[in-house]
Amino acid sequence: MRSVTMLSAAALALAACSQGEETKEPASASASATAGATTPTGPVSREQVYAAAGEGPEAFVRTIYAQYVNGGPQGEQPAPGQDPMFSRTMNALIGADVRAANGEVPTLNYDPFCACQDQGDFVVTATAVAQSDPNTAEADVAFTNMGEQKNLKLKLVREGPNWKVDDIVDGTDSLHDTLMAVAEAAG
Repeated sequence: MRSVTMLSAAALALAACSQGEETKEPASASASATAGATTPTGPVSREQVYAAAGEGPEAFVRTIYAQYVNGGPQGEQPAPGQDPMFSRTMNALIGADVRAANGEVPTLNYDPFCACQDQGDFVVTATAVAQSDPNTAEADVAFTNMGEQKNLKLKLVREGPNWKVDDIVDGTDSLHDTLMAVAEAAG
């Protein structure tokens, strides 16, 4: 376990040095680095992402981002608030956001996994996944999209046999908290 954590720290430090920016490892004794994990190549379907959700938090996160590296998400998007990649709570908040918009543009009007409207020339530079207990985990993902460096934190929960995204934090901005404020205001 200690060697995995040390490998994680070394890989993250290397990625941070090569990018000229600091990347932080999640606080946990169980973190994993980009090296050594299998990531799908070629176009990645939503079904592959859903299947990876049952394999574990690291496989799930890697498969989510393999979509972007390999040309972007494939297939038809589920209706807002009904995406199997998100937790029940996050799906409820996304659905409430769309209803509160009342036909206008909702608050979540971008792809939260890349924090972007458009995606291209996408490269994942570092990934660290830390599982704090059997049902919760966090993933720090560093990537460049069209030359812009981004660092996101995905908060994951296990619902039944599958891992789900319960929040996406961009810097200090929590998608969960933003959508909760919209839902509370809609009352």
